[in-house]
Amino acid sequence: QVQLVESGGGLVQAGGSLRLSCAASGSIFRINAMGWYRQPPGKQRELVATITTGGTTSYTDSVKGRFTISRDNAKNTVYLQMNSLKPEDTAVYYCNADIITISRYELDYWGQGTQVTVSS
Repeated sequence: QVQLVESGGGLVQAGGSLRLSCAASGSIFRINAMGWYRQPPGKQRELVATITTGGTTSYTDSVKGRFTISRDNAKNTVYLQMNSLKPEDTAVYYCNADIITISRYELDYWGQGTQVTVSS
């Protein structure tokens, strides 16, 4: 069994910063791409950023230059550093990982979500 556990959400004023973490644990053989998604109130979940095993990153346009995704492969952890936060960044943030289990099944896993609220 595999789990993704997120931490680091909270309430911050506009212009502030937060750092999200997501640690994967369990029956993991290998982790491929990892990413962060978010779901604003009343809206659909959207992709924020992704990172490959080798460190190649991509971002949705609205966060480019403000958010940085990174990962520590030794710790099976992905991070999202969020700077210059805006009220429109308010959402539940979910981490996602493409994981091959020790049974060699490749599955998509999700964290439980962490709330980020940016006040104006």
